[in-house]
Amino acid sequence: MEKKVKKIVIIGPESTGKSTLCTQLAAHYKSIWVKEYARCFLEKNGTNYTYENLYEIAQGQIIEEEIGQLSVISNTKFESHTPLFIDTNLYVIKVWSEFVFNKCDNRILSEIAKREYDLYLLCNTDLPWEEDDLREYPDLKIREKLLSYYKEELAEQKVTWSIISGNNEERLQNAINIIKENLHF
Repeated sequence: MEKKVKKIVIIGPESTGKSTLCTQLAAHYKSIWVKEYARCFLEKNGTNYTYENLYEIAQGQIIEEEIGQLSVISNTKFESHTPLFIDTNLYVIKVWSEFVFNKCDNRILSEIAKREYDLYLLCNTDLPWEEDDLREYPDLKIREKLLSYYKEELAEQKVTWSIISGNNEERLQNAINIIKENLHF
């Protein structure tokens, strides 16, 4: 039986618990998660990124997602319905690009149209801000504005999405319930 990887994307503004939720979900479902490539890029190249860097970051994110999907497909320890959790995707780069540079590279938009996912979990801004050298916007009003941009993006696509709120444990339980309800595992 060929494995069909269910791809679940966790997105949202910075410091909303995306990586924590990915880690928890991957452990719960005995699967793996794809880390946010932008963090790796910024750790290596510094935080003075340019508009042109965003396409490079998008390419890195795509490669990481494909590696993650192949890992689930090729690993015999994973069951036929094992989900893959993705810490951000190209929508995050699109929102970030439009917020910071007031535009988005058409190549990123084209890639967004090609990519297929099974579920989006949008992390709310109700967790306290955690300082991080790579984060730029600690102001709650800006984070809430970014959250509204994510809602707009998700409302315009066909994949089911839900907002995840609460503390880390509540978020995990909410995400598990949403996954069970929508993907039946």
